Amino acid sequence: MRLASTLDARLHALLGDRAVDLTDALDLVPGAGGPLLSFLERGGTLDELRSLDLDTLPARAAGALRLAAPLARPGKVVGAPVNYLDHKAEMGEQRTIADYGVFLKASSSVIGHGGLIRLPYTDVRTDHEGELGVVIGREASRVPAERALEHVFGYVPLLDITVRSGEDRSTRKSFDTFTPIGPWVTTADEVPDPGSLELRCWVGAELRQRASTADLIYGVAELIAYTSHVMTLHPGDVIATGTPAGVGPVAAGDQVAVEIEGLGRLEVGVSDERAIAYATRPGQR
Repeated sequence: MRLASTLDARLHALLGDRAVDLTDALDLVPGAGGPLLSFLERGGTLDELRSLDLDTLPARAAGALRLAAPLARPGKVVGAPVNYLDHKAEMGEQRTIADYGVFLKASSSVIGHGGLIRLPYTDVRTDHEGELGVVIGREASRVPAERALEHVFGYVPLLDITVRSGEDRSTRKSFDTFTPIGPWVTTADEVPDPGSLELRCWVGAELRQRASTADLIYGVAELIAYTSHVMTLHPGDVIATGTPAGVGPVAAGDQVAVEIEGLGRLEVGVSDERAIAYATRPGQR
């Protein structure tokens, strides 16, 4: 099932060209994180969704939806640095996720399909990183890899935007608008193997990244197992699984898109409105 959140805080199941409104049937009272996060945080499951009689619920044309981020404010966004060998070579890195571990991005950095990445600086490069996002559906603490996928609710295209400055990785990746997610979440039952999905990322008409999740150093199950041994994962948390080679700069006026096989196409714009010179940033000494 494809689940989309809208700007009016409604949760929809997308069925071809129809969008079925699930909000009232699920008795959802959306908070700041949106209706899907409310569903997951109250213990909602795939079985509960499957039990709904979608033919009896209100529907409208899918094309009429005004999409929001499917999870507007996840409890946490966990990132996986250097999780493709080709990206390791591209960046001249000596180490991979096996050495670095994971990092956190601010949940306030999330935007949805059709949003705008806002560049913070006029004179420092900012890069796109197309990634597979994993949405956690059940609490996961120190889970073994062979049971890890049982804790996945679904998958989503994601962009991990990064300033190439000298600060800590989490700082460089946590600016507002730096985690576009969307356009919807595809539930795990429709993704039999998250380790065999084609990922492509464009800036304008230029195809910058093309890879398969089969090339991940830590696959989805291993990444969940590792992360859950560091921190408890809660329903609605998002893991960004890492980016392949082809990372490059974005500039004001660009359109950036990441498409993952079977999961949809996320598109956002880029703006430099209110960007400042790096040397004038607050706290500079």
